[in-house]
Amino acid sequence: MLFIATGAVGAVGIGTVAWPLLSQMSPDASTLALSSTEIDISKIEVGQIVTVKWRGNPVFVRHRTPKEIKEAEDTPLADLKDPQTDAQRVQKPEWLVVIGICTHLGCVPLGHDGPYDGWRCPCHGSVYDVSGRIRSGPAPLNLAVPTYSFLTDTKVKIG
Repeated sequence: MLFIATGAVGAVGIGTVAWPLLSQMSPDASTLALSSTEIDISKIEVGQIVTVKWRGNPVFVRHRTPKEIKEAEDTPLADLKDPQTDAQRVQKPEWLVVIGICTHLGCVPLGHDGPYDGWRCPCHGSVYDVSGRIRSGPAPLNLAVPTYSFLTDTKVKIG
């Protein structure tokens, strides 16, 4: 009986010491709040690009026109440095969501710029199309697509 009682008190003591050490490794509330963001896309006009902040990074939300969608879908993969179809980059053809950081040196590209009316990096001249795919310049990869989902027809959750 004495061994069982001693073991039980020891287990409670170890748990009392270990709990604060383990719980301090969890992210705090402000970090968890930044892990996802919801966007109301009902006010974004066709052809407009809106920039939102997620995890301290700009995210471009583009409401694409039918002409832009057709151009993105008809682009031959052989013309791309980082080949991806438009369907691999979007969940709904009219909405494009990409992280707005140039994959060359981390600059923020300018929207509705360049020969493809997508984005152009002002620092080193990387050019992206309306699907966020690299078309020319020193950037090696397409603009990254974050994890996102459509909660409703008018709300998108990023993260």
